[in-house]
Amino acid sequence: MTVEVETPAVFATLAQDRSLLARSSTVERVAEILRERIIEGVLPPDTRLAEDAIGSALGVSRNTLREAFRQLSHEGLVVHKHNRGVFVRRLFADDVIDLYRLRRLIEPAALTEDAQMSEERLHPLRAAITAGEQAASEGRGGDVGTANMRFHQAIAALADSPRIDLLMRRLLAELRLVFHAVEHPGAFHESYLHRNREILTMLERGATREARQALLNYLSDAEQRLLAAY
Repeated sequence: MTVEVETPAVFATLAQDRSLLARSSTVERVAEILRERIIEGVLPPDTRLAEDAIGSALGVSRNTLREAFRQLSHEGLVVHKHNRGVFVRRLFADDVIDLYRLRRLIEPAALTEDAQMSEERLHPLRAAITAGEQAASEGRGGDVGTANMRFHQAIAALADSPRIDLLMRRLLAELRLVFHAVEHPGAFHESYLHRNREILTMLERGATREARQALLNYLSDAEQRLLAAY
């Protein structure tokens, strides 16, 4: 049995995102904002996405919002419940298996031995690690999770593929919904901070093959821990 969540205070924070829409309140941009809030853990599974509250916060029409919901539904992030509205989707063990199958295809493949691991290209990984360590030291568990996901997003970005970047953003949004199944998500993510730094150190010294294997081990371990939570 799931408990439906509706928190007006969360939707109120979306008003801060209105400026991101600029003058073109496009369906794609609205969908991107909601996707990012899912990645950040602001919108957990079973959250009811109230049209009036979100439309008012973002300053967009109901039709635009419904189109954005439809797009997110196709991505597996929200579900329409008859006569009840739109809700952030809850994922299950089969989803974990499929998501990690995809992660193993994407992330290690970005760490090719001929990839240019310059200081500039590795900066997003380093920034994500620093943000995660800072959040952990301040007890901000949710932000540790977000920083960890930014680290993996930065790894995928090393492939230099806009299509992979898009796929990874959508994958990470689903993945954040999975992490809500863990009893203490902050502690879960914090336990991987040192492994993020180890992978970065390997890349900095050019040990790409070693980093790729470490990443594969990392993903397998995380998958098994998540499945145990289900």
